[in-house]
Amino acid sequence: MSTAPNTGPNTPDTVVLVHGLWMTPRSWEGWVAHYEAKGLHVVTPAYPGFEVEVEALRENPQIIADLTVKDTVEHLAAVIESLDRPPIIMGHSFGGALTQILLARGLGAAGVVIDSAPTEGVRVNPLSQARSLFPALKNPANRHRAVAFTPEEFHYAFTNTLSAEESLAVWERYAIGAPGYWVWEYGLFANFKPGHQDTWVDYATERAPLLFIAGELDHIMPPSVNRSNAKHWERSPSLTEFVEFPGRDHWTCAAPGWEQVADHALTWALEHASSPEPASA
Repeated sequence: MSTAPNTGPNTPDTVVLVHGLWMTPRSWEGWVAHYEAKGLHVVTPAYPGFEVEVEALRENPQIIADLTVKDTVEHLAAVIESLDRPPIIMGHSFGGALTQILLARGLGAAGVVIDSAPTEGVRVNPLSQARSLFPALKNPANRHRAVAFTPEEFHYAFTNTLSAEESLAVWERYAIGAPGYWVWEYGLFANFKPGHQDTWVDYATERAPLLFIAGELDHIMPPSVNRSNAKHWERSPSLTEFVEFPGRDHWTCAAPGWEQVADHALTWALEHASSPEPASA
C-alpha cells in the first residue's frame, strides 16, 4: 500500500472533498477509498440537510430547494476549522466555487478545484454550458424548486464520454436535483446583477496554493470557464496553476481513468502545501 509523503509536522494529513450540484458526498466514494489507502484521513462534508442518502433527497427535494450558498459555506468552514491542522480542500463543479470561497477566507493548506463552477466575475459562457443549464433556466419558476436532470440531460451535461447505458447507471446511483435558485443566481446571469453575490471572492487576496483541473470535453464547465477563473486569480500573490486533462468530461472524478486525476490533484496539493511558491498561472 502506498502512503502519502511525510515531509513534516505541518504537512496536511486530511483531504476535505466538497461535492457539487446534482450530487452528494456519495459521488466521492472512489476517491475516499483511494486516498485512505494512501494513509490520509478523508472528510466528505455534505451540504446542510444533505446528510441523508440520495434516495431520501429525491423523495424530499424541498431540502434542496431551500438551501443557501451562505449557509453551505458556513457549514463547510465549521467542518474545516474543527480539524487539527489545515487540510487540503478539493471541490468538484460548484464544490470548486465553494472551495475558492473557503480558500479566500484563509482556510486550507492547499486547494484543488476540478471542473469548477466560476466565482463571481468570470464572464465566459460557452454554448455547451448554456445548453447544459437550460433545463433549470427554461422556466423562471425553477428559481424556487429543486431542478433535476432527466437521464438524457444528465448524459449531455455530465457524462458525455460514456455510453447511454453507462450514463444511466451513474444517474440512477448519484443524481439528485439542484437548487434552482443557485443556477439562476450564480449561473449565466450572475454578472449582470448589481453588487456582490454570494460567490464573490477577492481575487487579490493571499491564500493557499490553488490548482484548477479542467476536462477537455466537459460540457457544463468547459476548460475556457476554468481557465478564465484561474486567470482572475493572477491578482493574488499566491500560487495559481491550471491543467487540462484531454478526453475527460464533467464526470471526471468517477469516469474511467479517474485515478489519474485523483493522483495528480493529491501530488500537486501535497507538494505545494509543503513548499509554497510565488504566484503563476
